[in-house]
Amino acid sequence: MSEPEQKLERNLSNRHVQLIAIGGAIGTGLFLGAGKTIHLAGPSLLLVYLIVGIVVFFMMRALGELLLSNTEFGSFADIANEYIGPWAGFFVGWTYWLCWIVTGMAEITAVATYVGFWFPDFPNWISALFCVVFLVLLNSLTVKAFGEIEFWFAIIKIVTILGLIIVGFVLIFNKFQSTPTATASISNLWQHGGFFPTGISGFLLAFQMAVFSFVGVELIGVTAAETKDPEKTIPKAINQIPLRIVLFYVGSLFVIMSIIPWNQIDPEKSPFVTLFLYAGIPAAVAIINFVVLTAAASSCNSGIFSTSRMLYGLANHKRAPKIFRKLNSRNIPGASLYFSSAVLLIGVLLNYFIKNAITVFTIVTSISSLLFIFIWSMIVISFVRYRKSNKELAAKSIFKMPGASFMPAFMLIFFAGVLVMLAIAPDTRISLICGAVWFLLLFVIYRVFNKNELKKGEN
Repeated sequence: MSEPEQKLERNLSNRHVQLIAIGGAIGTGLFLGAGKTIHLAGPSLLLVYLIVGIVVFFMMRALGELLLSNTEFGSFADIANEYIGPWAGFFVGWTYWLCWIVTGMAEITAVATYVGFWFPDFPNWISALFCVVFLVLLNSLTVKAFGEIEFWFAIIKIVTILGLIIVGFVLIFNKFQSTPTATASISNLWQHGGFFPTGISGFLLAFQMAVFSFVGVELIGVTAAETKDPEKTIPKAINQIPLRIVLFYVGSLFVIMSIIPWNQIDPEKSPFVTLFLYAGIPAAVAIINFVVLTAAASSCNSGIFSTSRMLYGLANHKRAPKIFRKLNSRNIPGASLYFSSAVLLIGVLLNYFIKNAITVFTIVTSISSLLFIFIWSMIVISFVRYRKSNKELAAKSIFKMPGASFMPAFMLIFFAGVLVMLAIAPDTRISLICGAVWFLLLFVIYRVFNKNELKKGEN
């Protein structure tokens, strides 16, 4: 008698998915890159985050409709395979895998940097290695263990941002003297060179960092196969994205720039730290350091989870070696998990050979942004193909995307615009070169793979 086929288990509860969605919507870019993006765009950064947030929300609505049209879809690689073609499933699956490998390298670099706050003589590469080993062990347990750690990581981020907003409004209400030349006031948003003080160029260049801040929001699409009651859980998580964007991103940046004029914010320091110091909390540096450390660890944890599931899905479609289909006794794709984590250790080597962590972080985050834009674009294209090829199914959808007739075109134009911004900025231009090399490599591998499959079929 044959053994029953093992499958991924639906052990992620509603609270896990809701907090994974929140955690994905609050990226490390908000904590790590706020000072730099404020310096780049000034108060117009509020508008940047609103625009990116709107695009991300509609992209997620498209993904939500696709996932619920067939709850057997394991991820958006399956969706691309179904509606665009096998090549698309191959490209999306492997590119998303690389997305999180690259992002994970950035995040373990960030973890190592912030561990150095308490232990300045401790080598970065050892901290990075410890982070990877700990998260791999955690992900080896059950999918519920992943959900639990993401739940608490998200709680830490939420409490910190809500605390900042509350403290900020107290300072604004009391007209706090934030600098020798400025008082906390909403008027600081337009009194120092206007709402667009760095012109249209600064406004446009800020989009790249804003996009990176939202990296991970699509993780709901990878958890779909392991989510309890997806018909209720997924729509709820997606529909709350706009509120989270307004509250966490726009709310925190609004408070920061109302208290400290944008041109007096140090781009090399976290404005979160500065604001808490103003509030008379001397432990502010240590608190924010801990929060950013957990945010980076959270992102790396998501990366380890998603890469293992994506490899598992690719193997199921015969787009990756069949060993990656193997599940362990706890129904975790163990081979995929350990292989992805082994590749992630390249980030440990980078931290060993490159002593400047900021250099490592800048390179890998720009590459990550490019790859995620490709993934998001393929989700939108899949949605367009789904509506054309499955009109009856689309008409019966229980979670229809608003503006389905025109929003996909707008989103694709927006993504193309962000790519242009990546090409213009000197420190992010390298991402386009690396991306071109990656897609050329995938094309060659796919062609060779298909030829081998055809030969097998003939024999």
